[in-house]
Amino acid sequence: MGNINKSKDEYKKLVKKNSPPLPRFKNIIKAYLVGGLICLIGQGFWNLYILIGYNQTDAGAMGTITMIMIGGLLTGMGYYDRLGQFAGAGSMVPVTGFANAMVSPALEYKQEGLVLGMGAKMFTVAGPVLTYGMVSSFFIGIIKLIFGG
Repeated sequence: MGNINKSKDEYKKLVKKNSPPLPRFKNIIKAYLVGGLICLIGQGFWNLYILIGYNQTDAGAMGTITMIMIGGLLTGMGYYDRLGQFAGAGSMVPVTGFANAMVSPALEYKQEGLVLGMGAKMFTVAGPVLTYGMVSSFFIGIIKLIFGG
């Protein structure tokens, strides 16, 4: 069988030797293409809302809301997880990845009820991101107020 008591370096070498090679280039291409496609779809919604008559700011907000809704819907139907397994970070970087991060934990704990299950778990991933974003925005606003601008 071999010696069980191996050093960290020996163990790392053994793992590297017996692990299949990672298709890094292929993974990068898939992530780039899927992330780009998601962003292209978002741009399409922005263009559609401009065409309908929204101004640029409102069209951007409506496009973001639409993409979050689509991301949440696809997560609920089980498709976004498959997309994530295929595209990796390409599916998590756009705003639809945020929707997936909110909906997935909520669905996982839905059997524990609406408040303590879905409501509480919905923010396990997104909660810290939202909190730090709001706190950072607050401090940037204070700095801007003090120093003008």
